[in-house]
Amino acid sequence: MTDEHDAVPPAGAPGSARHVPVLLERCVELLAPALQEPGSVVVDATLGLGGHAEALLAACPQVRLVGLDRDPQALALAQARLAPHADRVDLRRTVFDGIADALDDLGIDRVHGVLFDLGVSSLQLDEVGRGFSYARDAPLDMRMDQAGGVSAADVLATYPAADLARVLREYGEERFARRIADRVVAARSREPLRTTQQLVDLVRDAVPAATRRTGGNPAKRTFQALRVEVNGELDALRAALPAALDALAVGGRLVVMSYQSLEDRIAKQVLAAGAASTTPPELPVELPEHAPRLRLLTRGAETVPAAEAALNPRAASVRLRAAERLREGTVERGVA
Repeated sequence: MTDEHDAVPPAGAPGSARHVPVLLERCVELLAPALQEPGSVVVDATLGLGGHAEALLAACPQVRLVGLDRDPQALALAQARLAPHADRVDLRRTVFDGIADALDDLGIDRVHGVLFDLGVSSLQLDEVGRGFSYARDAPLDMRMDQAGGVSAADVLATYPAADLARVLREYGEERFARRIADRVVAARSREPLRTTQQLVDLVRDAVPAATRRTGGNPAKRTFQALRVEVNGELDALRAALPAALDALAVGGRLVVMSYQSLEDRIAKQVLAAGAASTTPPELPVELPEHAPRLRLLTRGAETVPAAEAALNPRAASVRLRAAERLREGTVERGVA
């Protein structure tokens, strides 16, 4: 995977020009039927530069939008982009697993749509100093919110080899995790790893030559793993999806776009659990209190059309899943 999923704009372009929302029409198509009544609320849990939010506000004139993002720079750019709809927009600086607290703070009990567009945004990728991209030299940061928390450089400087290998293996699905981890520990004993180019060179030297010849940049899995670790992305998603589903009103809809297999697996498990009956198998009829709480709106995971992938290569890995709330009751978590 690489979840670098927005097209690269010209340097210095404003937010609306530099951001190409993935599967924009499909997201609106899936969410809009639940957002037509006065008082309806939609949560963009990963606001980014506001492309999906802008389209939903335009398509659904009755809807109130709550936008969440941990990145203050993204929030500022999205706020400017959404200014024509300012009377229907509430923005909150938070990780998406703070959705319940954000809604409680706004006095909102139920919402009618939720969108998760996961991964790293074009803003974060295209700002060289953020250190998310293995294609350009920059400080090893990778924090989505640079106001606090450990950076990628901190992880590389402090984690024991076994813990670093676990991160690379679990979050990057890296076959050579231990080899890379051992190289990191050896390298940092001589000098700190501070830049993305240092890490790219180290990974390239650590993996076998045959691996370097195929599959793109050999450092991409290491960068993915470090970013996920630094930002706690998978733990946040495990908490956020059930919280979002619990906030959905009956008839409300949720859309999740993932860009790597670990995210998509979590989304698949949570939605499948909610769409399954919990009636004991020995009973001849389904009991109402055990009926499915969700209806799946997609057949498996949808992918981006070839034409869109050609225009926006960063969207090529997307997997979209969606569901509708059928009845009240806590949705089963479905994630170990």
